[in-house]
Amino acid sequence: MTITKCLFPVAGYGTRFLPATKSMPKEMLPIVNKPLVQYGVEEAIEAGMTTCAMVTGRGKRAIADHFDISYELEHQISGSGKEARLESIRSVLDKGVFTMVRQREMKGLGHAILTGQSLIGNEPFGVLLSDDLCINDGPGVLAQMAELFNQFRCSIVAIQEVPPEEVNKYGVIAGESLKDGIYRVDEMVEKPDPADAPSNLAIIGRYILTPDIFDIIRETRPGANGEIQLTDALQTQARRGCVMAYKFKGRRFDCGSVPGFVEATNYVYEHFYEED
Repeated sequence: MTITKCLFPVAGYGTRFLPATKSMPKEMLPIVNKPLVQYGVEEAIEAGMTTCAMVTGRGKRAIADHFDISYELEHQISGSGKEARLESIRSVLDKGVFTMVRQREMKGLGHAILTGQSLIGNEPFGVLLSDDLCINDGPGVLAQMAELFNQFRCSIVAIQEVPPEEVNKYGVIAGESLKDGIYRVDEMVEKPDPADAPSNLAIIGRYILTPDIFDIIRETRPGANGEIQLTDALQTQARRGCVMAYKFKGRRFDCGSVPGFVEATNYVYEHFYEED
């Protein structure tokens, strides 16, 4: 089964980057010369998920504008050396289809996923959180997970080991190790106290979800921070059937934090940026 759709929850306020995000979406913050959300879209398209469904909010029109043609800009730089700087976004626009719906209230990641149901329909889909920038020498994280989905045909979460004292920042899983880097999930906890965490295997912003997750989210009561947590819905799904966790290949940067954003910028500049 080919997964062709990826959901991007991009409605958050980005308060850790204020005042920069007062009028600018945090997903449009650039890692060198490319916005975070474009890195995520490129990863999804590489995985064959060419329909990119954006769950947006107020003040996020710059995201829609980015994934559209700017005729004035194209005209101004046509035929100049600057035109080459648009090659990456032109490639994205040629390969991708972009749909959008607005999340009117910020009620958590689970609520954002449910808001996007009308864009997804009754089929498995990817979810990508732009705050987590993943860089790979080979296939991207979503491509790795899509291949795994063809084997297990159930929801999959991407995980990595984090320092035990940092587990309270993440959803954390515990489960049976089936083979190197692949777990059948028994337990999932959102932002546990380090003393109560079932492991140090933290969920990062890559998911493949089966469509029954929508009905489960509807049944899910608010959890941590009074929000509808996707982790809680996935815990229910694991009890009823199967959820897998995958220790992905690649390097991940937490661009939802200022130190992680600066680290990612320095890494991309050093390893990938080429001056015109």
